[in-house]
Amino acid sequence: MDKLVKRAGTPGTSRSAASLLRKMSAKGAALPMKTVTLPRAPRVGLVSLGCPKNLVDSERIMTKLRSNGYDMSADYAGADVVLVNTCGFLDSAKAESLEAIGEAIAENGRVVVTGCMGKEAQLIRERFPQVLAITGAHQYEAVIAAVHEAAPLSASPYADLVPESGLKLTPRHYSYVKISEGCNHRCAFCIIPQLRGDLVSRRPDAILREAEKLIAAGTRELLVISQDTSAYGLDLKHAAWPWKGGEVRAHMTDLVREMGTLGAWVRLHYVYPYPHVDNVIPLMAEGLLLPYLDIPFQHASPKVLRAMKRPANEAKVLKRLKEWRELVPDIAIRSSFVVGFPGETEADFDYLLRWLEEAQLDRVGAFKFEPVEGAAANALPDQVFEEVKQERYERIMALSARISADKLAAKVGRTIDVIIDAVDPETGGATGRSKADAPEIDGEVHLRDAGALKQGDIAAVIIEESDEHDLFGVPA
Repeated sequence: MDKLVKRAGTPGTSRSAASLLRKMSAKGAALPMKTVTLPRAPRVGLVSLGCPKNLVDSERIMTKLRSNGYDMSADYAGADVVLVNTCGFLDSAKAESLEAIGEAIAENGRVVVTGCMGKEAQLIRERFPQVLAITGAHQYEAVIAAVHEAAPLSASPYADLVPESGLKLTPRHYSYVKISEGCNHRCAFCIIPQLRGDLVSRRPDAILREAEKLIAAGTRELLVISQDTSAYGLDLKHAAWPWKGGEVRAHMTDLVREMGTLGAWVRLHYVYPYPHVDNVIPLMAEGLLLPYLDIPFQHASPKVLRAMKRPANEAKVLKRLKEWRELVPDIAIRSSFVVGFPGETEADFDYLLRWLEEAQLDRVGAFKFEPVEGAAANALPDQVFEEVKQERYERIMALSARISADKLAAKVGRTIDVIIDAVDPETGGATGRSKADAPEIDGEVHLRDAGALKQGDIAAVIIEESDEHDLFGVPA
């Protein structure tokens, strides 16, 4: 039949052959054909640990592997190779990463390791000599090469392509957008520059194209992340690139202004309080950005901040917070703080609590200082006892819960916009987030009589009740 079809479709073919095909087709006769059996695509299992920046790395690796023709496996048993994207920021994170590697080896046996712990390849190999390959953070090409070697592809022209927006580990309606890698700071408690290097910014036009694709694929909220969002473009000398008939500079303010015109919520994370951050507040007032800033203050005591090798300008920050709230009354400020840093006295900690009372931050996370191998803070004198760290941690969290409860209570009776994360059609309940809530780290809005809503909807909600962290309401 192959010859017949070829002859029938070739110039100069005899009438009898072409006529035979037409007659068979007209009568409904089945034309014999050769069936092509597609080779099974190798399957890759993925374990992604750590922060949202690691999550973005995992998404990019997934996207590249899928575009190469690999399938993803939801379990160890179905995977030809398992990729473990590790976190190495804290010793506890390292322990979790090593545990994940051990579990993948026990359950599957064919494991490639990447991520922050790639800097400690010798430690991993001593513990797990069976590991097939180890690469460092954001070494995408090396990861892909290792997977290709561990589970080679069978070439097939019939393989499906991935969506243009790539593969995601987050729900369809929100997406993290990483604008840079690395960090130029040398904080005493942190080894991020050792793990990820100095600041390397992406081109603004590439970021905006990615954002457009994500929105076209259904994203309603873009979460801008990096190690230091405020420093974006510094390494590029804030040069401009062509964009939609004009130009866009590699500068935080210019980039997020353009992002805000694309039609999705835009939420800023890891914003160091440099002076030019004042320029993004008017963009929030215009509605181009969500009234939300995630600022890693870490402490307030000038002495502790100097020991941490961080800017000690807590008084000026309070003044700026006041000015920001005058321009955008609903602005939500989230931050994180380290308690029990070496040399932190009770007076230093009390200073921090008084500062928080005045700052009235909306969302506060706290961490007990934990020595990290390679961090300068490990060698500092006057290490704080663990029981003192725990006591201070409990006090700061109690204070932040009280402040949060007061702020949320003030929203009862108001109507606010909520993005819907999940809907239960059986109960009619739904869970979402206000503009003041980032996914997984802040509070939620719990709704009743919301069965008509869908995931990704942005709904007006009447707030009826509140507690220390969450709001409760009904669609307006």
